[in-house]
Amino acid sequence: MNDETLKRIRARIDGIDDQILALINERAAAAAEVAGAKQAAGESADFYRPAREAEVLRRLRDANPGPLNDGDVTRLFREIMSSCLALQRPLTVAFLGPEGTFTQEAALKHFGHSVDSRPMDNIDAVFREVESGEAAYGVVPVENSTEGMVTHTLDRLPSSPLQIVGEVEMPVVHSLATRAADVASIQRVYSHSQGLAQCRSWLDRHLPAVDRIPVASTAEAARLASLDDSAAAIASEAAAERYELPILQAAMQDGSRNATRFLVLGRESPEPTGEDKTSLVIARENRPGGLAGLLAPLARYGLNMTRLESRPSPEGMWEYVFFVDLLGHAEDPDLKRALGEMQKLASLLKVLGSYPRSVV
Repeated sequence: MNDETLKRIRARIDGIDDQILALINERAAAAAEVAGAKQAAGESADFYRPAREAEVLRRLRDANPGPLNDGDVTRLFREIMSSCLALQRPLTVAFLGPEGTFTQEAALKHFGHSVDSRPMDNIDAVFREVESGEAAYGVVPVENSTEGMVTHTLDRLPSSPLQIVGEVEMPVVHSLATRAADVASIQRVYSHSQGLAQCRSWLDRHLPAVDRIPVASTAEAARLASLDDSAAAIASEAAAERYELPILQAAMQDGSRNATRFLVLGRESPEPTGEDKTSLVIARENRPGGLAGLLAPLARYGLNMTRLESRPSPEGMWEYVFFVDLLGHAEDPDLKRALGEMQKLASLLKVLGSYPRSVV
């Protein structure tokens, strides 16, 4: 390729960039007009609409002709939408901290980077920050594909007035980060209990005699390892970078399809989008066939249950509540009828939220 050809291509790229810049600002101005119209109509100052954002991202994903992949397209437009929203009022989002956790990555993936993200010390603190109104939304982990449910989140959901307003699914890639010169120099490994569990096979093979110390988060693990040259952390690349820890072993998690699901917490369930999920907590008197009878309306109306998880009930020893995920929105006619029938049979039935299913 000669210099003249390269110069023409670069000039064309510059022209396209100018058009993109103008269109992004035109979009921001239109978003500001929408906000002004809503304020004039007396609507809430919370302009974030999960259902609307999910619909926009799905439409753009489905219309994407390439060569950019769907993930790149949704990520780019998420950031544009985040910046436009911040012109109206930046969102405050609480997450399980400290900074550098996978939960922060999930929050930024869902809301974009133009938010006021606040790290919390534990899952209960995330709930309380949103319940008190100090944060508009919260993000907490709920499920890992290899290690199962995050019980602290499940146990907090039934007693909270908050609703699940969204979900984020993220691949989880763990790295061994340390200032130690080699594996033989490592005397202890810090990580969240889930991180230690998700890397158990690698640790058994390479560091079988080393102390495994659970801490509050993978980011906290990275911080502690940064203070001790004989320690290592199982953490994300972002946490390792934040605490200036070299990565000794990348992608050390057991299995290549390790992923974590996160919940977005807010005050009101979004309206239906056509691609939704509903989460419930249910219970019935402990008797033969009780759970099967309680779930029967779901089968009768052809509803797809994607998860069923039991947890001990706070009401009594050997009593259990069940967490259920269903495809569909609680306002969909069939699901609404099924829930009505279940309500008559249940000793407990609470809709934890209806929300758009995770976009790429």
